[in-house]
Amino acid sequence: MIQDSFHRKIEYVRIAITDRCNLRCFYCMPKEGIPYEPKKELLSYEEIIRLLKILGLLGFKKVRFTGGEPFLRKDFVKLLTKTKNLGVYDSINITTNGTLLLKYLDLIKELGIKNINLSLDSLDPKRFNKITRRDDFNKVIETLNRLIDYKFNIKVNAVIMDGINNQDIIPLSKLALENNISIRYIEEMPFNGGNKKKTDLFRARDIFKVLKDHYPSINKKEFIHGQTATKFSVDGFKGDLGIIAAFSRTFCDSCNRLRITSKGSIKTCLYDNGQFSIRDFIRSGVSDSDIKSKFEELIKLKPKNGFEAEKSIKNSKTQRESMSMIGG
Repeated sequence: MIQDSFHRKIEYVRIAITDRCNLRCFYCMPKEGIPYEPKKELLSYEEIIRLLKILGLLGFKKVRFTGGEPFLRKDFVKLLTKTKNLGVYDSINITTNGTLLLKYLDLIKELGIKNINLSLDSLDPKRFNKITRRDDFNKVIETLNRLIDYKFNIKVNAVIMDGINNQDIIPLSKLALENNISIRYIEEMPFNGGNKKKTDLFRARDIFKVLKDHYPSINKKEFIHGQTATKFSVDGFKGDLGIIAAFSRTFCDSCNRLRITSKGSIKTCLYDNGQFSIRDFIRSGVSDSDIKSKFEELIKLKPKNGFEAEKSIKNSKTQRESMSMIGG
């Protein structure tokens, strides 16, 4: 087990394996997209597995693969297989937009991977198209239905934006009424290069008010260390609801995660701009022991919360990355 300087147990790594995405969600990237990194600039699968082995020695037990869209990278299932074969990670998770997942479902199920986070911001095809700038609604819904049929552990992630899809809060909640899945409403984070003001954001308290007005029986569930969502039960629901205060940052005290971007930048907080290039460090010829020591050093530098991390950004001239580059 490894702890940061605030005595938080750090045991969960999120790894973006690509910065490429086949959707263009406006809260994630500009309409014209972003300049994608050449393949040689990305961490190779061999480098990722090496890092996962070393993190396993430090007590990491949970890994999540994200993108961009992870299924856009060739042979992603091979990376999942190698990760499973490490025998280190109790929880292997995937975050996906669901547009490319269907043909891999049987392989993923055979690997025993059960945890899928599916991004779905609206159940209205027109709003889905407006948000994603793509006409893939039917693909995503088909994927969701198959995941339910296959009995995966499903979390549906919806970024809630005032005047865009806040009317989807209740329709999305009904997915958890009928199915044993979790619907997670996420505060928007203005990481898309835009100039949205803090006052324009639909906050966690606003989301809860909508839910409470519609479901008077809503009750907060027991908090589990490391979870980002405040979870709620509703009478008669098979699943549950959750709110992630991603911008308000009310969950920092129990943060247990480390992020690695697709080009190997270590982020100890979502709101920092990357503290160290583990890719360049690996490629300089260092030993596993050197890498392990570097992780220990970086984890000790993890900021107390996202507000402290954001101060370091404001005090520098570094431009904020888009969410597609950070890794979901």
